[in-house]
Amino acid sequence: MRTPIKLLDVVALIVDLPEYNLWRGQVGTVVEILAGGTAFEVEFSDRDGRTYESVGLHQDQIIVLHYEPLVAHPELTAA
Repeated sequence: MRTPIKLLDVVALIVDLPEYNLWRGQVGTVVEILAGGTAFEVEFSDRDGRTYESVGLHQDQIIVLHYEPLVAHPELTAA
């Protein structure tokens, strides 16, 4: 089960997008929710906060990054 993606979530690419010079592992921020929550505008910025790319992505191209432990889902921990 995937974590729902929300506005301002920090996400990472799980695919390469050479046409945008973006590569798996690059980190961005969700700045808009599109297509009823199945696509997202993700902004990629440098260390100084300057945006170098903003692109619409499908939910299967990104994962949400977490900075705190997640509560386990029973269906994931059942043996």
